[in-house]
Amino acid sequence: MNISTLLDEKVKQALVAAGADKNSPAVIKASSRPEFGDYQANGVMGAAKKLKMNPRDLAAKVLENLDLSDIADKLEIAGPGFINIHLKNDWLAERLQKTLASDHLAIEQVIKPETVVIDYSAPNLAKEMHVGHLRSTIIGDAMARVLGFMGHKVIRQNHVGDWGTQFGMLLTYMGELQQQDEELSMQLADLEKFYQAAKIRFDKDEAFAQQARENVVKLQAGDPDFLKLWQQFIDISLSHCDEIYSTLNVLLTRDDVMPESAYNDDLAQVVKDLDKAGMLTEDQGAQCVFMDEFKAKDGKITPMIVQKSDGGYLYATTDLAALRYRHNELGMNRGLYLVDARQGLHLKQVFTAGKKAGFVPEETQLEHMAFGTMMGKDGTPFKTRDGGTVKLIDLLSEAQQRAFDLVTSKNPDLDEASRREIAKTVGIGAVKYADLSKNRTSDYIFNWDTMLSFEGNTAPYLQYAYARIQSIFRKAGEINTKATIILSEPQERQLATKILQLSEIIDIVAKEGTPNLLCNYLFELAGNFMTFYEACPIMKADEETQQSRLKLAQLTAETLKTGLDLLGIDVMERM
Repeated sequence: MNISTLLDEKVKQALVAAGADKNSPAVIKASSRPEFGDYQANGVMGAAKKLKMNPRDLAAKVLENLDLSDIADKLEIAGPGFINIHLKNDWLAERLQKTLASDHLAIEQVIKPETVVIDYSAPNLAKEMHVGHLRSTIIGDAMARVLGFMGHKVIRQNHVGDWGTQFGMLLTYMGELQQQDEELSMQLADLEKFYQAAKIRFDKDEAFAQQARENVVKLQAGDPDFLKLWQQFIDISLSHCDEIYSTLNVLLTRDDVMPESAYNDDLAQVVKDLDKAGMLTEDQGAQCVFMDEFKAKDGKITPMIVQKSDGGYLYATTDLAALRYRHNELGMNRGLYLVDARQGLHLKQVFTAGKKAGFVPEETQLEHMAFGTMMGKDGTPFKTRDGGTVKLIDLLSEAQQRAFDLVTSKNPDLDEASRREIAKTVGIGAVKYADLSKNRTSDYIFNWDTMLSFEGNTAPYLQYAYARIQSIFRKAGEINTKATIILSEPQERQLATKILQLSEIIDIVAKEGTPNLLCNYLFELAGNFMTFYEACPIMKADEETQQSRLKLAQLTAETLKTGLDLLGIDVMERM
């Protein structure tokens, strides 16, 4: 049990014993300054308001009923009714010893594991992945890593777009080129050019557009020639995605791909089942779901269309089929959808309709983990200099080249292969961390200079902090595993407390989908270590103190490595 949870249980019991409601929260927070203790219990004010009591009087009663003698050496009332908790040095040291001796940094596995389905990345095939796919891919991957680390059963679902009008356009255009005896390249870059040309034709030529729609129907009906060509599109596109995922160091594989086409056979049944549930209304020939939850102030309801007047299906139909599949076949208890904020209404309608229709139980947690947009320095969505969409592979290549130039300027004597290896780890880590360290729901400005800096809250800073600790071990030699951790200096104590807070941060990230909190924690941990390192000499200390401080350094390194790994970022022994 982590420190925050332990204190929460004990303070809640004391609150109830002092007369507060049994549901009164303890509101345990890590203290922002050492003079306020290690933790604060801030729930007294809320409980006192309900009891119509003076908060300090209630706090005094809480202290009368709060026994922390085994873990804290000082409790005090501060301000309007905060309770400051100063933990015992020996107790902290004992927990550190157990952490060092355990696997998994002594972070306990969840008692009741859930089956968590995470929908992320989701590129459209037959087109190259662009920067718009970055946030979904890396935030979703971080959540998959964190939840898996905690012991949940994580099922990754890459809901790729491989079905629909765009493929009808592409098939029609390719068919015309074949009729003209033109040689067809199946390289993805050419496919994208064909798609762009097909889109122009689709928008301007009604005959072409009609043929494209008819070809979609043929494709979905299983036309063997169209299916063969379509499968080639898919294979080439997925190979490109595999390259991106490998470069980004994310967990997605071909086995995680669950394309739109996989649900094709269930779409008609979805509509029938919605009708059976009394949820369908025909509107201008289309089959729609009207739900009171989406009624505007003027009384009008925004409908969710599940079948067009021409019989075609929409994203909502496919997403409902996916929802049902994830419950029935995958056993989903919790579903996380890493989709940009603009799809908020769509997903709310899908989640609401899915539960009303009985496709998933009411208790299933369905969460849209929305995210903002990557912006350029001018405050508009990130584009190429000529205003085009930035391809993700180009962005990652530039990151590695910039990192290589940086490493070369700092270590010109290092052999090129080593510089390339470091550049990949630093460059890719920098791009990922710059995104993950921002509030998920906010837009952020993409800036090469900031993200590749070795100062501030960046991946290179944390990677360097880890490498620097490894250099200490190379000088010190083997650590005495039987040595005792001693916390005699304030900087040792502050570092110890921060190390032990990792599991608390992981719990919050898992619950709220906020990898930025883990980034902030790692940055603070690295800062605490630098303060400790400067104030508490390691190599010049006596043997007992040296071994204790080496153990603190070891725990810091393991925590940094574990935290960065949960973000999908590698570390290096040397930089």
